[in-house]
Amino acid sequence: MFRGTYEHAIDAKGRTSFPSKFRELLSAEDSAKLVLTTSLDCCVVAYPMRAWNEFQERLMKLPQFDKAVRDLRRIYISNAHDADVDSVGRLLVPPMLREYANLKRDAVWAGNGNFVELWDKEKFRAARFAITENEERREEMAQRLAELGL
Repeated sequence: MFRGTYEHAIDAKGRTSFPSKFRELLSAEDSAKLVLTTSLDCCVVAYPMRAWNEFQERLMKLPQFDKAVRDLRRIYISNAHDADVDSVGRLLVPPMLREYANLKRDAVWAGNGNFVELWDKEKFRAARFAITENEERREEMAQRLAELGL
């Protein structure tokens, strides 16, 4: 399970380091490949190949004529790129994905269980602040989580 946040830089060529804790999890799956894609938030999501295949399979079973399903496929599948983590732990974030997430130099990798998000550092702080500092939003979230049984 990917958890925790790690700050890393993105170089001029679009390369960044995948956190060593996260690389250990990839190694446990005997893989150095991720699928990078856009998300509903303004960040890049990175799935290990096994988790991506499970997600994609579930998504492909949904009705193709449902507009929300089509939109979700456009966001996730049509923007997906395979990325290899090299021997020193770096990977290349394609220009289109860097543009989508406004990734310049300072970035944050944020673990989310079976996938990881890659955020612009300031956007990540703002997104987290929007949740933690808004009492009404926290109460709505707590209510929704209770409805989901959590």
